[in-house]
Amino acid sequence: MQPLDELLEECGRLHGHMCAGQLLGARMALLGCRLVGVDDPRGADRKRLIVWVEIDRCMADAVGAVTGVRLGKRSLKYLDYGKVAATFYNTETGEAVRVVALEESRELADARHPEIEGKKERQFRAYREATDEELFKVERVEVEYGEMDMPGRPRSRVICARCGEGVNDGREVTGPEDSALCRPCASGGYYRRL
Repeated sequence: MQPLDELLEECGRLHGHMCAGQLLGARMALLGCRLVGVDDPRGADRKRLIVWVEIDRCMADAVGAVTGVRLGKRSLKYLDYGKVAATFYNTETGEAVRVVALEESRELADARHPEIEGKKERQFRAYREATDEELFKVERVEVEYGEMDMPGRPRSRVICARCGEGVNDGREVTGPEDSALCRPCASGGYYRRL
C-alpha cells in the first residue's frame, strides 16, 4: 500500500478538495484492507476486494480512491444508511470487517488541539495523529454476497412487464401472475413519471 500522504493526494485529486472526511476515509480504507488481508487493492488484489459504503459523503470518495473499488466495476456497493461506515470483504477468504467512525473522534479533535482555531484544521490534525482505536469501531461481520452481486458481466437480464425496461442480476420483483417487475414499478421509486 502507498504511504498515506500519497494516497491523500489521490483522494484530493479525485474528490476535488482535501478535507477531514477524506483523511478519515483514507485511514478507514487502509485499516479495512489490512484487516481482511488485502495488501494491494488497486493492483494484484483488485479482484479480491468488495466494499460497501454507508454514506454518500467525502469519506466514500476517499475509500474509492484508496482501494480502487468502483460502482461500475461492481466492487463498490452503496447503501444509504447515512453512517460514516464501510464494510471490507475479501472474496477469496470470505473475511469481512465493518469499520465505523466513532462519534468521539470529533470531540477528540477539540480536546487534543484547542489551540487550533479552525475546526477543519483541528480535525485534520487529530485524525492524522490518532490511533485506529481512537477513530474507529471495528466489527468482524458476515456479508450477504451471492453470484448476482459479483463483478463481471450480468448474470441475468429480464424485461419489466410494466415499463419495458431491462433489469439485471436478479433485481426484479415477482408481480401478478409471476410477471417480472422492476422495483420502481412494483413498489415505487425515487422518481415519478410526468
